[in-house]
Formats: sequence, C-alpha cells, structure tokens
Amino acid sequence: MDQSNQQQDVSQSNGVGTPEQLRDPNYFPPLNVAVPLGIQHVLAMFVSNVTPAIIIAGAAGFGFGSKSPDFPMMIYMMQMCMLLAGATTLLQTITFGPVGAKLPIVQGTSFAFIPIIVPLVAGKGVDAMAAVTGGILVGGILQACLAPFIGRLRFALPPLVTGLIVTMIGLSLLKVGIQYAAGGVPAIGTPEFGSLQNWGVAFVVIIVTLVLKFFSRGMLSVSAVLVGLVAGYVVAYLLGMVNFGNIGRAAPFALPQILPFGIEFTFSAILGITLMSFISAIETVGDVSGITKGGANREATDEEIKGATYADGIGSAFSSFFGALPNTSFSQNVGLIAMTGVMSRHVATIGALFLVVCGFIPKVGAVISTVPIEVLGGGVIIMFGMVASAGIKMLAEVNWDSRNMVIFAISISIGLGLMLEPGALQHLPSTLKALLSTGLLPAACFAIVLNLVIPHETKKED
Repeated sequence: MDQSNQQQDVSQSNGVGTPEQLRDPNYFPPLNVAVPLGIQHVLAMFVSNVTPAIIIAGAAGFGFGSKSPDFPMMIYMMQMCMLLAGATTLLQTITFGPVGAKLPIVQGTSFAFIPIIVPLVAGKGVDAMAAVTGGILVGGILQACLAPFIGRLRFALPPLVTGLIVTMIGLSLLKVGIQYAAGGVPAIGTPEFGSLQNWGVAFVVIIVTLVLKFFSRGMLSVSAVLVGLVAGYVVAYLLGMVNFGNIGRAAPFALPQILPFGIEFTFSAILGITLMSFISAIETVGDVSGITKGGANREATDEEIKGATYADGIGSAFSSFFGALPNTSFSQNVGLIAMTGVMSRHVATIGALFLVVCGFIPKVGAVISTVPIEVLGGGVIIMFGMVASAGIKMLAEVNWDSRNMVIFAISISIGLGLMLEPGALQHLPSTLKALLSTGLLPAACFAIVLNLVIPHETKKED
C-alpha cells in the first residue's frame, strides 16, 4: 500500500506516469505529455523520412533544381512519404487483425533501398519509377509472407544475433548523424561542410538535451530531445540558417493518386528490392527487440514480432499503389524510446496522425522542413548512438565464451569492414554489391549461419 502511494506521488510529481505505466505500451499519458512526445517522434524521423524521395528523384532527373515539368512529382513523393509513414505507423500501433505489434514502432521511408533503386532510375526520368513501383509491391508482399514464420525462426535469432543486428543498425547510422551535423550530404566537399557554425548549432541541441535529461525532472526530462531541437532551431534562426522558401511553394492541400508512375514488373527491380526486404524484416526484428528491451526491459514476444513484420511488408506493398517508397521501422525512434523511457504506443499514434496530416497538407510538412539539417544532426547523433547502446545492452546478456566471441568477431568484422570499404566488392554485380555493402546483410547472415553451425561448448575452458 505504501509502495502504491509512493508511485502515485511520483506520477503526480512528474506529470508523466509511474515507472510501471511508462513501461506499458497500452498506457496513455496525459495529452499535455503525449502530444509533445508524439511530435518529438515526428521531428526525430522527419528529414530521414523524406530524404530518400529527394535522393531518388534527383537521381532520376526530376529533383530539386530541375526545370523538368516532372518536378512536382518530387514534391508529391515527399508528400506520400509522410502520409504512408503515418498510415503504416498506425498499422503498428492500433493494429488491424494480426497486422501490427501494438508497440510504439514508428515507420518511415527506408534508406536501405536507396542503393538498389538509384541504379534502376538513374537519368531515366519519372518513367523509370514504374519498375520501382512493381518491385516494391512484390517485395512488400513477400516480406509479409515471412511474418507467420518469423516467430518460429527466433531460435536462430538469440541475443547474440539480434544484439549484433541492432548494434550494426546503430553503427551504420552514425555516419548519417555526423553528416547532418556538419551540414548534410549535399554540402560534402564545400567550404561550409563541417564549419564551426554548423557544429555549434548541433552541439546546442546535444548540450540542451543532456542538461534537461539529467538535471531536470518530469516533462522537461522526458521531452529533452524535443526541447533541444527547439533550442537549436532558435539559434539557427538567429544565425540566418532557416529558409522559409519551401512553405510558399507547397500546396495548401493535396490528395494521393493511384499508381501515379504506372507499374511495371522487371527482374532486376524485383530481385534487388525483394532481397532488401528480407534485410528490412531482420531489421524490424532487431528494432522490436530494441524497443521492448530499451523501453520495458523484456524480450519481444513472437506475436509482436509477427505483427510488426506483417505491418512492415503490407505497409510497403500498400505504399507502392500511391507512388511511395518502401517503409520500415525507424531505428532513431527506437533510440528515442530508450532515451525517454516512455513505451506508450499511443504517443506514436499521435505522431502518426500528425504525419498523415502532413501528407494531406504539404504546407505543414514544409514548415517542419525549415528545421536546418544541422539542428536535426544534433538530435540524431544522440538517438543513433542510443540505438547502438540498445544493441550493446542486448549483447550484455550473452554468455561470452570463445564460441560466441568468435561468431561476433567474424560477423562484425565482415559487416563493418564491407560497410567501411565497399570498394572491396567492386567485381561483384551491382545489385549484389549494393546489398553486401550495407554491412547489415553480411553481418546478419554470418551471425545466423555461424550460430546454427558452430556447436555450443559443453565444458568450461581451463
């Protein structure tokens, strides 16, 4: 009784909830807490969500700066990235039958498919997107077909494997965080890239976030990342780094179109996107495990992993009908959950609804797009690092005998090595090279196979 009263006092004092409530996916925090946390989820993934559309549209020849009459299609792709990310997130949080995990999984446009799609569309204009649409549809359906078997395959995914996968996800994203903080990918090679001003703005976000997280209580501590982003935005505005130009160019309201690029089924698109969909399924398993471990300190259930995989695949297949790109669970939001300690799926639902609004009202998204990439860089450096930390936490449960150490050593050496030096794969076909140079696929495959093949030690070493 005294313990219950004490928890109630804690809940009332911080305005968020008791530790037990915060670890419960079904807990609905007060709206004055849930809404800012939902928006924080959107800010954490917004740039990463629309960037693949910008990159692919630019590669095809109708991106920013293009005078092509197809230029509005790039804006449309960004709009659909927001709308479908929100819709697929709702599949995860609200669920539809067996589809969805009932966890705070935030879906977004996957970066992993960029190396596969860019060669398919490079310099070919908007017409090349028809083959991409067909590949996404088939890849999404096949990924959904994996869902019923994912739970049965968990024997092949012990903490050694899933911890390695989550760690590799975090490590693979660290470069993106540094690039954002230094000025973004388009600025690489320019004098502005890595300037003191860029780093200064990013560190404002990092410092404010850390101060609030560890030296404040209640809502300020839980929403530290959001407040840090706001502080960085204010500093960037005062330094003249905020550009409001996109707001005027964005339409006030727009509806999605059915198959705006048409649809075509080609072997190269289907093969590449389907193989990468398998990676997306593995990544989802790792993200779900990271969420439950980081947010509730427990292992994910078979039903949660199956539902999440269903939503991942069906969400991507559904997205293809509207010209959107493949969806996947977003790892930076996994890091955000570990950072805030709030496991509520309803918080993610609020963020998803906001993304849907952005998808119908492009001007809303345009306002968020005014946040300088350096500001977001400061936030994602923390969150991507938290993803890697969540993986290391999972690895802490591993019995580090010589068998497991060898499996981990070989897997991370090959995966991380190929990620750092993709030129080592130059003699392979382009599709296979793109798949292996992600680092995640070879690391996961080696870890899974070695874990199944190498026998467990039967006696302790002397």
